[in-house]
Amino acid sequence: MYSFSVNKKTTDSFAVKRPIKLLSVIIAAYNEANTIAQTLARLHVVLETLNCSSEIIVVESNSTDKTREILQNIEHQLNLKLVFQDHPQGKGSAVRLGMRQMSGDVFLIYDADAEYDPADIPKLLEPIESGATSFVLGTRHEKGRSMRVMDEHRIRPALMNLAHKFFTGLINVTFFVKLTDPFTMYKIFRSEVFSGVKLVSNRFDFDWELVCKAIRLGCKPIEIPVFYKSRSFSEGKKVRFFLDPMTWLIALLKFRIGRIIKT
Repeated sequence: MYSFSVNKKTTDSFAVKRPIKLLSVIIAAYNEANTIAQTLARLHVVLETLNCSSEIIVVESNSTDKTREILQNIEHQLNLKLVFQDHPQGKGSAVRLGMRQMSGDVFLIYDADAEYDPADIPKLLEPIESGATSFVLGTRHEKGRSMRVMDEHRIRPALMNLAHKFFTGLINVTFFVKLTDPFTMYKIFRSEVFSGVKLVSNRFDFDWELVCKAIRLGCKPIEIPVFYKSRSFSEGKKVRFFLDPMTWLIALLKFRIGRIIKT
């Protein structure tokens, strides 16, 4: 069992010591034909070992490769819940659509690529079930080790690592927290956190919206280290090198001072 520290002077508004009844795993998939089948098969094996029921919701955004066909072929084998978009609108849009389809009392966001290891999921659920928090981040940060390493590139991943530190610092200073990886794919919440809360972001600024709004709503996130192996842009990485950082800055301002709208 992984040990994690909890600041007993702070309380999480949504934390409760309660077994998970149903875990909803939400996956956005676009042009992931090379990895989707293997990723979902590995995920399915891990979910079968959990002490709770689970559902896998895959939102496919009309890929130009064979992602949709692959998903349809393995749908019943892996007991997938497939949701189809007519055209791609960004990861945030797909995850928001998946959240509207989920039934779990806890939900987890997962990627369709092979950068993360689903074997980390059980330890990420522990602080949720124990009542230590309602919001867990699987941090890729490891002291003394570069987060992103791409064999065919050196300058680009170095710049991305620097940008990661810069934007993480902005979140920490703005929200008075000490996070190392707010951008991680692994975000796990008690579903009550966002019950009735309007979410609007379409691209990777959705990461900022979730983190910012969760903290403002009273969550006290706990970070737990996870395995991570970055893929390159030639392998399908979809972050836009110059456009997305601008959306992150806008999102930070918008979700720090903007009103949280309830639907």
